[in-house]
Amino acid sequence: MSRVCQITGKKAMVGNNVSHSNIKTKRIFKPNLHTKKFFVPELGEWIVLKVSAKGMRSINKNGIWNSILEADKKGYL
Repeated sequence: MSRVCQITGKKAMVGNNVSHSNIKTKRIFKPNLHTKKFFVPELGEWIVLKVSAKGMRSINKNGIWNSILEADKKGYL
């Protein structure tokens, strides 16, 4: 599976390591992903999502069902 958050759509970014002498080399910034099980009361079952730390915060704020609906509308699920 790719390293993409299923709630926010965050994925790896490309940037530079910059040394003290200002030499730049390519690097990858990966999202802080976790595989978590969430209970969805509307469905009455558990689902497993690969979510970032920010995705977990948005689930805590908006609720799992609203987060799933919004992610599906945006095409992340």
